[in-house]
Amino acid sequence: MITILLVEDDNLNRDMLTQHFKRKNYSVISAVNGEEGVQMAEKNLPDVILMDMNMPQMDGLEATRLIKKNPVTSHIPVIILSGHDMPAYVAKEIAGGGDDYDTKPVNFERLFGKIQAMLQK
Repeated sequence: MITILLVEDDNLNRDMLTQHFKRKNYSVISAVNGEEGVQMAEKNLPDVILMDMNMPQMDGLEATRLIKKNPVTSHIPVIILSGHDMPAYVAKEIAGGGDDYDTKPVNFERLFGKIQAMLQK
């Protein structure tokens, strides 16, 4: 079973995304901030990480950088999730270590396609 680490501070977004992934037979673990996401990535070694950008304590950009710097977790694909879709912002997030990017509100078919593409690499 494919395991997704969902790093998202908003309860509604986290619950909605979790339910959609469970319907597709994904296993979902979640973290409510970047610091917890970094710890859970190392502990659980998920297949894919979905990373929100704007979170308390540690934002998604810093969390992604730490995940990608760690030899234990650097191989895990990170898909950035954000409400920003301006080209300069997207480029900044990808340059920060993200492997792909998707916007909120989430288009689930597009996101599932990106996850599958990441898993095939």
